[in-house]
This record gives sequence, C-alpha cells and structure tokens, in this order.
Amino acid sequence: MNPHIVYEVLDLVGTFAFAISGAVAARQRRLDLFGILSVAFMVACGGGIVRDVCIGATPPAALSDWRYLATSILASVVTIAAYAKVRRLRFPVLFFDAIGLGLFAVAGAQKSLTYGHSAELAILLGMVSAVGGGVIRDMLLSRVPAILAREIYASAALLGAIVFVASAKMGAMSAWTPWCATIACVGVRLLALYYGWRLPVYRGPKAQREQSVPE
Repeated sequence: MNPHIVYEVLDLVGTFAFAISGAVAARQRRLDLFGILSVAFMVACGGGIVRDVCIGATPPAALSDWRYLATSILASVVTIAAYAKVRRLRFPVLFFDAIGLGLFAVAGAQKSLTYGHSAELAILLGMVSAVGGGVIRDMLLSRVPAILAREIYASAALLGAIVFVASAKMGAMSAWTPWCATIACVGVRLLALYYGWRLPVYRGPKAQREQSVPE
C-alpha cells in the first residue's frame, strides 16, 4: 500500500475521532452550534497544524485541504444528531480522544519521516501531533490538560510513535505497522483509564515529613 495513502487515511480518521471528542466536550459545556464546530475543528486540527509548521509543511494541511474542515464538520453534525447515543458511552470524550491520540501519534511520526527528518524528531512530533488537540480542547473549556494531570496520556502517544519509528528504521514496515502502533497507543491509554494508572510523583523530604506527622 502507498505510504502516502496510509498517512492520509490515518490523519483523516484521527481528525474525525478528535473532532468527535471536541464536539462532545463542547456539547457537555452547552456551547452553541458555532462553538461546537469551532472547538471540534481546533481540537481535530490543532496538533497537526503545529506539526506541519515544525517540519516545514506549509501551509498546514488542515488549512489548505478542504477535507479536514469537512471531516471536522461531519463529526460535529454526527455528534449533535446522535448525542443521546454517544452520551451513553461511559467516557465518550476520553474514548474518542484515545482513538485520535493513537492515530495522530502514528500519522505525525510518519509525516515527519516522509519529510526526511530524524527518528528523534519524528517521535517528538508524533507525540505533539497527538496531544496538541487535547490540550487545546481542555484549555478552551477551562479544564486542566490531561498531560498535566499525571495521566498516562503523552507517554501513550510517545509509545505509539516509538513503535512506528522503530519499525520503520529496522526495515520491518508492512501494511499492518501503522495499525499495530496505533493499537499499542490506544490500548495503553484505555488500560490506564480503566485501571487508574498514574505516573509517579516526586515527593521531596519535606513532603514526606509532612505526611508522616500524625494529626
């Protein structure tokens, strides 16, 4: 399969998934139609725009290719029309965000490699592509971004990007490689949500003494 086609599929599916997460979050905050469409687009395309600017792919695809805006609008309309069904999911925003996270981590890393950048930069920009939309969503809706809340979020995106880039550099690429890397990221993210996994927090001597003092 043509790598360019795989990249476009991953990017557009990731755009759709992230747009749904943004539209659901905006709907839960009772924004109007324009607000939902705006949040959905910025969530779906924010990380990709940052990635494209960093690798020199200007103008960014999200601003020059009508399919990204159309995909974002379609996801918003689907969310609004089927909101009652989407809301039945236990964590709809987190679920679709996890899917978008994995797809964008792989698509971002793949596009960086396609533009001739190093493995290290590809991994970094894969992560930035993945977490950028979620950060924008949380900031617009006055929430603490997931990457600052000790959650397994950016590290899951990092894993997906590493799996993809490592496979590419070792010559083990196949039609299944992007999807395996995506599943690795999404799986870790969903397992972390289900089991409540958190990153360790550094506790200095002062904090440890404060905890040891009986009330």
